[in-house]
Amino acid sequence: MATTLSISSAASPFPYAALATAAYSSNKIDISIEFDVSEQPQILHVDGKEIIAESDILEALARKSNILGDSTKSAALLALAKTLPTITSFPDLVAGLDTLDDHLAYRTFLVGHTLTVADFAVWGSIKSSTKSAGVLKNGNHPHVQRWFSFVDGLAPIQEAVTRLIEARSTKARNNKVASSFTLGLPNAIDGQVVTRFPPEPSGYLHIGHAKAAMLNQYFAQMYHGKLIIRFDDTNPSKETAEFEETILEDLRLMDIVGDQITHTSDHFQRLFDYGVEIIKRGKAYADDTERAQMQDERRNGIASKRRDATVEENLARFDEMAKGTEEGLRWCIRAKISVDDNNKALRDPVIFRTNVTPHHRTGSTWKVYPTYDFACPVVDSIEGVTHALRTNEYRDRNPQYHWMIDALGLRKVDVWDFSRLNFIYTLLSKRNLRKFVERGLVRGWDDPRFPTVRGIRRRGLTVEALRQYMLSQGPSQSVVSLEWDSIWTINKKIIDPIAPRYWAVETNNMTRVVLKGQIGTETRTNPLHKKNSDIGTKTVAYSPVIYVDQADAASFEDNEEITLMDWGNAFVRTKTTNSSGVITEISMELFLEGDFKKTKKKITWLSEPTETNPHISITLLDYDYLITKKKLEEDDDLDNFVTPVTEFKLAAVTDSNILKVKRGETIQFERKGYYILDEIVSGSSDTDKNYQFVNIPDGRVASLASKSAVVAAPSQAASSAPSQPAPTTTSKMYKVDNIYGDRPVFSDDVTKMYKVESPYKSA
Repeated sequence: MATTLSISSAASPFPYAALATAAYSSNKIDISIEFDVSEQPQILHVDGKEIIAESDILEALARKSNILGDSTKSAALLALAKTLPTITSFPDLVAGLDTLDDHLAYRTFLVGHTLTVADFAVWGSIKSSTKSAGVLKNGNHPHVQRWFSFVDGLAPIQEAVTRLIEARSTKARNNKVASSFTLGLPNAIDGQVVTRFPPEPSGYLHIGHAKAAMLNQYFAQMYHGKLIIRFDDTNPSKETAEFEETILEDLRLMDIVGDQITHTSDHFQRLFDYGVEIIKRGKAYADDTERAQMQDERRNGIASKRRDATVEENLARFDEMAKGTEEGLRWCIRAKISVDDNNKALRDPVIFRTNVTPHHRTGSTWKVYPTYDFACPVVDSIEGVTHALRTNEYRDRNPQYHWMIDALGLRKVDVWDFSRLNFIYTLLSKRNLRKFVERGLVRGWDDPRFPTVRGIRRRGLTVEALRQYMLSQGPSQSVVSLEWDSIWTINKKIIDPIAPRYWAVETNNMTRVVLKGQIGTETRTNPLHKKNSDIGTKTVAYSPVIYVDQADAASFEDNEEITLMDWGNAFVRTKTTNSSGVITEISMELFLEGDFKKTKKKITWLSEPTETNPHISITLLDYDYLITKKKLEEDDDLDNFVTPVTEFKLAAVTDSNILKVKRGETIQFERKGYYILDEIVSGSSDTDKNYQFVNIPDGRVASLASKSAVVAAPSQAASSAPSQPAPTTTSKMYKVDNIYGDRPVFSDDVTKMYKVESPYKSA
């Protein structure tokens, strides 16, 4: 039986100790966390019992997850945790933290050598007490601060607190908003859970699909079950084998590989047979009502004139549909559920249509195809799916889903809802995205400005950041347009510890600096990452002449002491400017004994190029949102909201250490940002090549603010609306091996789809 902790997001003081204990215990026991402002401060449902007092909740969770620790040693600490929030006297509060600081002077954890409930209880008491947290900021309790920061930074606790913040911002009421590590499925049995991700092979996967795919994989793995990748190929007018291949590649980019690949078309015969069966049971009928009239009748609760046709009449018309005759093209099959149900999804939905377009897998064998509303529940049942994950936009159709299964007497499937993912300034509509591609406003479906999986990966978003973000959303039912800052902040935390550091200087008006005190050129071996020696080293040249950015040069004051990073301090002695006021040369005097802590400016630089240490040309690419409105409404004209300039190019140079970087690798140009190497433009030699880097947002507001108001100079910006459509280019993604081996998976049918090269072919 699953354990559930319900907490009021409005509780004051907030029961952080219970939240932290539950979040940490989720790695050991099956527990879910729910936020609900209508509940008591906290209620734990465990083993058929309800526990309300926070101290009792801590003990119950600690025993169940085996983190109780030495109860004798824990008692005093648990008493301290209970007392701290109630202390009003400042001296008494300081005395309590002094005692705790002394206790932690030679200890990592409060009790024993691992985290126990005592750690979470005391952490929670400090977290919920404004006074305690304020005293800690004074810096007089270093051991408590070190311990508190460690507990506070634990991934399960961070995720739980993030969900709390979201619950508070949406004022969650009767919403089950779970921490990413405490998600759970109803009626799930370990080893027997089967989930499915059912994309339609009519386009590329985007970030919205990523949430569904990752949640399906997460639950399949969590319960040691199976994930089915099923192509919902019931509309031959839109679907192609090419899209099936690209969808599998998109999934592989997210480290998602299904245990089984299926197609709805694998079951066309059975689906047809079930169509016959549901008609024979009197639960479906053939209808030739014109589309507009049918929509009007459904809207107004009016029965179709064909609703009471005999079984024989309906079967005869279904047979004509199956043959694809002219007569058959007039008809469709509708489920006989209701005429006027308040839930309009139950008003006799269409379950079969005729389409004579050849199918990309079955050719001309079939002329009648099931709709998604019929095929999805039936195929879920016969393929053994135990839990169907659907976005809550389908919630009104859930009763319809269950009706189809019941009408045919098939095995039941649990449906689990989650909110659809929407982002500000972002288009997820295939129709609108296709407009940008066809008009040449972007270079293709893998353009870094696109929210497609391959687009965001090419922008530098890691799989791990994507996964953490998606799971942190969990089963939230909030339908809101999300900011991009959170996902890029997570991404920065992942790439920062492993991104090697390089320097670059903008070529536009870069300033020559002559250094007094440096005789000749020398080279030194420096770490690529000062905090991670495993990243490797780089060779840096130190010469009497160096180059710095014009912006840095313009900021220098006469005789100012500045720091040349990884070298030492220097005094600015003279500056030479041209008629335009551009600084062309600076004279500096090295002062290596200077204290870098006392200078305000720490400057990156590059030595004068030589044959053995050449400058390498690079292009730094940055992007704006494709649209200027945060959220487009249905009646908005897309053309009125297209951002005029969305690509910004900056020419720069770096040193030859960059030659070691491969396409798809993430680096940091210090003081400029994080970048991913997108393309290497060929030259006559390695040093003649141009390395093109795409800027990776770091989550800060400045890096995500719309740049649509910026008027870029022609040399630094590329218009997003060229007069002629840009030619389709070969994708620049790094190579990914074939996921399912060399066996033929798809047919080679010729289609009329525009050509898009696979992103995995060699450049």
